[in-house]
This record gives sequence, structure tokens and C-alpha cells, in this order.
Amino acid sequence: MRAEVRPDRFTPGAFELVVDGTPQSHVDLDDPTRLFFEYIARMGHVIDQLGEPGEPITALHLGAGALTIPRYIAATRPGSRQQVIELEPELVELVRRELPLPRDASIRVRYGDAREVLGRLPSGLRGAVELLVVDVFAGARTPAHVTSVEFYRECAAFLAPGGVLLANIADGAGAAFARGQAATLGMVFADVAVLGEAQVLKGRRFGNFVLVASPAPLPLDWMPRLLASGPHPAQLVHGAGLRDWIAGAPIVTDATAVASPPPGRGVFQIPPKR
Repeated sequence: MRAEVRPDRFTPGAFELVVDGTPQSHVDLDDPTRLFFEYIARMGHVIDQLGEPGEPITALHLGAGALTIPRYIAATRPGSRQQVIELEPELVELVRRELPLPRDASIRVRYGDAREVLGRLPSGLRGAVELLVVDVFAGARTPAHVTSVEFYRECAAFLAPGGVLLANIADGAGAAFARGQAATLGMVFADVAVLGEAQVLKGRRFGNFVLVASPAPLPLDWMPRLLASGPHPAQLVHGAGLRDWIAGAPIVTDATAVASPPPGRGVFQIPPKR
């Protein structure tokens, strides 16, 4: 793994984490509430709807990146308790050195495979997590073992009754992988919705899907606000529309799981510095 932190050429005080040539995270140290990547901004809008505005939450993050979402929560919901699971200690050391965390942020990092460490977390977290973020990537692909119904059942055990799981999924032509993930989440959770750019949701180009799932019905009054918040053009698929969008995609199990498809050449890659 080759990781580096690069200054954003257009925004003073902002930086990108690049792993093996793929931009993975963007952080604005001067304003951690500024979410640059489209899918991260969509996640931020969902997080804003949890509970009362500014209310502290208990959050669990699978995948660290540059800790963009934990920083956002620390800034917008002071006093929140957050745990992060990351496979690569060297990545977190780099991020902490180059992009220091706020001193008052309560963010604990545990190292190891996301699914493995999930099984070793303190029992007190079970049923107590209000937000669980699944953003696990090996390079530009989601590993197979964090895409199955068995994995999502393990995640569900940690959610509070009204808690929300957010999953970042990348897919391309036809969106078969993303549709399979929505179908799989639907086997575990009472309610599921999908957010994304319209052409990505239609499977016409490669991009990111934000899947939202909860053991309780998602509040319908969220939906217009999420669409209005952008980034635009935005689309949200829910209810009967989601069933049509899934279009019979098979449930993913540990036995059938595969990694997400690789992006086409040039989709996310940026050239190394010379």
C-alpha cells in the first residue's frame, strides 16, 4: 500500500488522502464540516437528520480513511462517542501526523479486519450504536466478506432500535453489485433507501451509492430534505421504487459474495507526483 496526503490545489487548508493512486478521502482542516466528495456529503446529510440537531451520538465506523466523517461528527455533534476500525495502522499514523485530530474529539481507533474486530467489540456497544458507517475498501474495491447478509446481521446487532447504517458502495454499468447490496440489506433491516447521482443510480456510469438502512422505518420527512440537500442532480430510491430498482437481484451470502467491481481505468486514478 502506498499512501500519501496531498494539499488540495484549490482550497487552502484542505487535503486529500491518496492510496495506491486512488483519492480516498478529503479533509478541510479549517472547516471539517465542509464535505467535498459527493457520497460523503450525502452521508453527512443523513447524519444531520439523526435525533436532534447537534445532539451527541454513539458512532461506529468500519474503515478510517482520513477520518473525514468522524471529524464531521465531532464538529457538528460535540461530545459524541466514536469508534473506528481500520486494517492499516500505518494509514492512521500517517493521517494523525499529517492531519491531526481535534484535541477534544472522542475518537478511538481499533486496528484489524473490520469484520473480525466487530466480533471483539465490547458487549456494551451492542444495541447502543446510533450510527454505523461501512466504508471498507481494499484499493478501489469493497472486499467480499463485508458485503454478505451474515456480515450485515453482525452489524445490525450493534444498532440501537432507531439506529442507522450507512454503506458506501461503488459500482458501474448496470449497478448489479449495488442492487445486490440493497437486496441484502433488505433481508436484515426493516427499511432501506439508496442515495446517489441520477445517472449512477441508473447504472449508466461508475460512481458511489449511499445505502441507508435501519431496524426501524426511516422517517419519511427525511426524504425531501435529503434530496434538497444535494449534491445535485440527486435521486433517492425508497419503498416501492426501491423494490423496482433492485429488480430481483440475489441476496449476497458468505458463500456467494464477491468484491465490488473495479472502476474503469481513469475513473478514480490520479497520476503520481513527479
